[in-house]
Amino acid sequence: MALEPGTHSKPSLRTEFLLNLAALAGGALVLAVVSAALAPLLGRGALGFTLLLALITADLVIFVAFGRYLVSRLVTRPMDALVDATEAVAAGELSRRAPAADTWELDRLAQSVNRMTERLLDAQSALVRAAKLASVGRLAAGVAHEVGNPLAAIDNYVELLRRRGVEPELVAAVARETGRIDAIVRSLLEYATPRSGQREPVELAAVAGGAVALLTTQGVLRDAVVELSAAPDLPPVLADRNAMEQVFVNLLLNAVDAAGPGGRIAVVTSAARLGAAPEPERRATDPEPSRLAARRQRARADRHLELSADGAPAVQVVVADSGPGVAPELVDRVFDPFFTTKPPGQGTGLGLAIVLRTVHDHGGRVDVGVAREGGASFTVTLPAIAP
Repeated sequence: MALEPGTHSKPSLRTEFLLNLAALAGGALVLAVVSAALAPLLGRGALGFTLLLALITADLVIFVAFGRYLVSRLVTRPMDALVDATEAVAAGELSRRAPAADTWELDRLAQSVNRMTERLLDAQSALVRAAKLASVGRLAAGVAHEVGNPLAAIDNYVELLRRRGVEPELVAAVARETGRIDAIVRSLLEYATPRSGQREPVELAAVAGGAVALLTTQGVLRDAVVELSAAPDLPPVLADRNAMEQVFVNLLLNAVDAAGPGGRIAVVTSAARLGAAPEPERRATDPEPSRLAARRQRARADRHLELSADGAPAVQVVVADSGPGVAPELVDRVFDPFFTTKPPGQGTGLGLAIVLRTVHDHGGRVDVGVAREGGASFTVTLPAIAP
């Protein structure tokens, strides 16, 4: 079971109890010795007996008060915080997590509860996503079929109008809008019936680099500053190369639109281990880390995959931009089909939906976050082929 860094450096609950109880017992013995030494000096009268009884009572009060404080600090308070966190999650506050404890046993318990919560939420999201994909896929297939037939007829009528000498501008406008509809229908078909190409071991960094090279050749990236970096010795993943290249093409196209002219785009590929603590992705321009820091960075991901166990190796590709980013209230909607923040006529809202479906079909996941460049970051995580 993976633990967060610093967990083992925390004191043990048993050690804390024993040390504090030993200190308390030592103080009690000292107070008893002092009481025994003072007893002859207090006299044999009622005053002496009262003073001796007061010393014994003070000894007991200190013992009970310190013991209560000790139990509250080491056990009761962390357990109350853990219960509050689990009840908050059960009440729908899905971002709530159990806080870290002062002792490594309870801290390990809090981490286990947090991992369990994350896996349950991931499983719930996967079920919702699968149901949504199935229903929208059926709808998309039906719509594409019903729209495709009249669209073909419209194309024939447009060609007939062109031959009859109708105003070229009018015919061109109709043809342009028909082409837009055709593009939407093709996207619907691609979303409804994803390709089941041959999967083979591929280097994800090379696939992402190929997508950058393709868009650079087409001139799409000429107005953006693209930073492409990859960690050495990355493990391969089992994937359809063409499908994954299309994933990165779609993410890059979104990044270009978001960053605008002169914007910055970063494509960073790194190795990860599922279920570990998060670590910011390192850029080529960042200071060189120590060997220990680099090894720690390589081993952290804080992400889970539905079909992969925590601790399994994975590969992550981050596509980040310097655009305005994704508003928090829109994070849960960016992958919905036909959802887009672009002006009307400039996007179908199917690009990210196809990205999510393709990555999910490969056993991976896509996460949205805030980029170092100030905009949005999309992290594609895929299980790696174990060496």
